[in-house]
Amino acid sequence: MWVHNLNPVLLNLGVLQIRWYGLMYVLGFLFTYYWARKRILFGTISAKLLSLSDLDSLLSWMTFSMIIGARIGEVLLYHPSYYFANPLKIFAIWEGGLSFHGALVGMILVVLWWCQSRKRSFLEIADVFCVPISLANAFGRIGNFINGELPGTITSLPWAVQFPSAVDFRHPSQLYEAAYDILIFVILCYTPRYLPRLFPSYFHSSHGSSCDVPKGTTFAMFLILYAIFRSLVEFVREPEIMVGFLTLGQLLNIGMIIGGVGILWYARRSSSSFTA
Repeated sequence: MWVHNLNPVLLNLGVLQIRWYGLMYVLGFLFTYYWARKRILFGTISAKLLSLSDLDSLLSWMTFSMIIGARIGEVLLYHPSYYFANPLKIFAIWEGGLSFHGALVGMILVVLWWCQSRKRSFLEIADVFCVPISLANAFGRIGNFINGELPGTITSLPWAVQFPSAVDFRHPSQLYEAAYDILIFVILCYTPRYLPRLFPSYFHSSHGSSCDVPKGTTFAMFLILYAIFRSLVEFVREPEIMVGFLTLGQLLNIGMIIGGVGILWYARRSSSSFTA
């Protein structure tokens, strides 16, 4: 067992504080940019889909929408009474408190707008960015752990942690989430290319010929995998809001699973990869 005594402030420069939480998000952004840029330069991503100048524009919009959406989600879904009583705290994002589901909705909306305005494929763009974002999520959860926020339920397991904001030793649920984010990243990196061989009956056209993975498959896998893993961790995470017998996070995850399954169905039916 371990007593959490990590300082959430990396550097204290008087009026300016640099916090680990903010640094983790910067690292997530840099990794996402590096990931996409390398694939554009190597030709893995078509320049017609995403050029280097497109990457700068789109990633800026995605980062902005992620922060705004995450904060709006946290304020409206999880702690509305606190933030409405302390409105200035809404802007104190360096203290933590960003909703993943809010961030996801914010990014989806801005990417839809960006793709529509430039006549690009939303599903192809989503397939590109969901891979590095899955690992960027892990950086964010490590930031949650350093902040000592979102502790798990009480446990006597050897790796239990005593957080400053909670009584007794608890599951380090933030690290569990970081672990499954890393696992999702590995799965999305290596699994999609093997899907036609793993599920040959699914990845065949109506004419019996084999096909490539339909656009949107990787994004759908991300939605489904994240929702499943997050729902499981919710059982050992201190629930903030319950909706019946489900936590609010689990309820939102059901929507993600439905969305992922819907994208798989749509992608298979409409993909131009199904050729005669």
